[in-house]
Amino acid sequence: MNKFLSTNILFTKLTAAGNDFILFDRKLNPSIEINGDFIQKLCNRRTGIGADGVLLISDSYNYPFELDYFNSNGTTGVLCANGARCALRYAYLSGRINKNKVEFLVNGIQYAGEILDDKLVKFYLNEPKKIKVNFKIKAAEQLINASYADTGAPHVVIRISDILKNSKRLDSSYKDIDEVPVYKIGQEIRYSRDFEPDGTNVNFIDVQEDVIKIRTYERGVEDETLACGTGSVAAALISFINYNIKPPIKLITRIGETFVVDFNVENKSFMNLSLTGPAIAVYKGELLIN
Repeated sequence: MNKFLSTNILFTKLTAAGNDFILFDRKLNPSIEINGDFIQKLCNRRTGIGADGVLLISDSYNYPFELDYFNSNGTTGVLCANGARCALRYAYLSGRINKNKVEFLVNGIQYAGEILDDKLVKFYLNEPKKIKVNFKIKAAEQLINASYADTGAPHVVIRISDILKNSKRLDSSYKDIDEVPVYKIGQEIRYSRDFEPDGTNVNFIDVQEDVIKIRTYERGVEDETLACGTGSVAAALISFINYNIKPPIKLITRIGETFVVDFNVENKSFMNLSLTGPAIAVYKGELLIN
């Protein structure tokens, strides 16, 4: 056998406000096999393609397409709203869907979405599984007021003014979200005993008059990402409950892009929950597997 024999795997790189993904289309790569080691190598930003996650899109008998999502560390089983929006963009570009609202599967669960224009994609989430507000978390040598929402993935939400720069000074709360040590505090909370065994994502928000600035430490990426869809939805819901911010709610991501979270409240339930924001294809390529 020729030791240089190789297989080319076709991929598309997509981004949702800087939250980036490598997408494989099973139709173009029928023999592709996805595993944790393969994903980690691909997502490495120095020795691989580089991404926050991997998307595998397949044809389906009952839906226009179905999506399997994997974090950059190879784990799976949770919703990635930005990944879903990128998959919708690819499904449109590959001719699977038009601009009408469609239903599809993400990790075996039914969701819906639609293409709004050449940049914006709208994704409809299911009702949150759990919401808990205003409890204390021990981190950064202090007790921090926090809230929690499971929007398909678990998310802690913390207002930056509730964090002290100096745990011994009550007048030292953060006023600028750019100064918050997201990685340090986020990692500490992500691995807190309070959220064992699976851990949690951690969102830091600056609630202003008509907009929310947000930064997120993502479990599965184990770092801050430039945007997080389910985290933005969790932050919007918590801001509605705690700070009376009315939908549609605008959130500004780490790189300055805008997300819009909209919903209705019926009988204390969140209905018609959606996330709208940019999702675009960046480039196509071939991965050489020796």
